[in-house]
Amino acid sequence: MADQKVYFEDVQEGQEVPSLTMYCDSQRLVMWAAASGDFYQIHYDKDFAQSTGLPDRIVHGALKHALLGRMLHEWIAPLGRVKRLAVQYRGMDMVNQNVVCKGVVTKKYQKDGENIVELEVWTETPEGQRTTPGSAVVTLPSRGS
Repeated sequence: MADQKVYFEDVQEGQEVPSLTMYCDSQRLVMWAAASGDFYQIHYDKDFAQSTGLPDRIVHGALKHALLGRMLHEWIAPLGRVKRLAVQYRGMDMVNQNVVCKGVVTKKYQKDGENIVELEVWTETPEGQRTTPGSAVVTLPSRGS
């Protein structure tokens, strides 16, 4: 348990979780396309993306979803668990920019022997525009366990 960073007792409503920032260059988008099977050209072909009216290639929505999951996992590991993560794709993140993942605790409680924490999560552009809002539920260990 020495590696556990956060326990249920440490968490307060309104608390921000440690953010995660990932630079999404064209190489990362191509690697995600290969790993996920999402080969829609707006993610890796600049000419095609621009022919659809986009200014450049855009980051895969599912990649942003996965980055939010990574942010949560890194915060609660190794003994915490992500029970649910749901997002909506509401804005575009462009290639060759940082995708910033953030979250804030909205509720904490105990139910059926579990220490449950609910969160609001989102990705945002370097300018602070939220592009992928969502919610999450995680469980955390107790210091007394």
